[in-house]
Amino acid sequence: MSRRNMCVVAALLIAPLWSASGQRAARLPSDPVLRPGDALRITVWRHLELSGEFVVATDSTLLHPVYQVVRVAGVPLTVVRDRLRGLLTSYEQDVQVVIEPLFSVSVEGEVRQPNLYRLPQGTTIAQAVALAGGPTDAGRLNKVHLIRRDSEVVVDLAGGYATYGALPIASGDQVVVARRAGFNVVRDLLVPVTSLTAAVAAVFAYSRR
Repeated sequence: MSRRNMCVVAALLIAPLWSASGQRAARLPSDPVLRPGDALRITVWRHLELSGEFVVATDSTLLHPVYQVVRVAGVPLTVVRDRLRGLLTSYEQDVQVVIEPLFSVSVEGEVRQPNLYRLPQGTTIAQAVALAGGPTDAGRLNKVHLIRRDSEVVVDLAGGYATYGALPIASGDQVVVARRAGFNVVRDLLVPVTSLTAAVAAVFAYSRR
């Protein structure tokens, strides 16, 4: 990855913590709901065999021989926590368990590693793009499509994250980085020529010292 692309990815990971336009960042859902295809990261103290990341099956249960009797999809996370704790008390009376939702999000289009990702709660749209390797050379950060259920918005990740830049991902989101249009005189001709001319001039000046 080039230095420029590394800088872009780093900026995407850090900058979405606030809106550069001064607008308030979107609030995180206080009690998210899991859907089939999502996953749940479960950590049970002193029980490694019960800890790990487990996918939510189509029947709303977890793909695990112990947890498959617990329905976790379609209900608040607080309810899921209570159900799992109730199940685990059969193994240990004062069980200590930590759960973390992982939402299924598709990052597509002009990114370097398009894929279906399972991302922790609180991950922003910009961070999702960064985790997918950042935009390709043909990617447009000022035109990122966010498809959520039956709606679609265009997110500008190059212009201060106005309105939607710090928006956290949700289960089932599709994030699509658009492709730049065809040949552009300024971008594809004048800027490279100017940079080349400056580089040649610098080399020539150095050689005359």
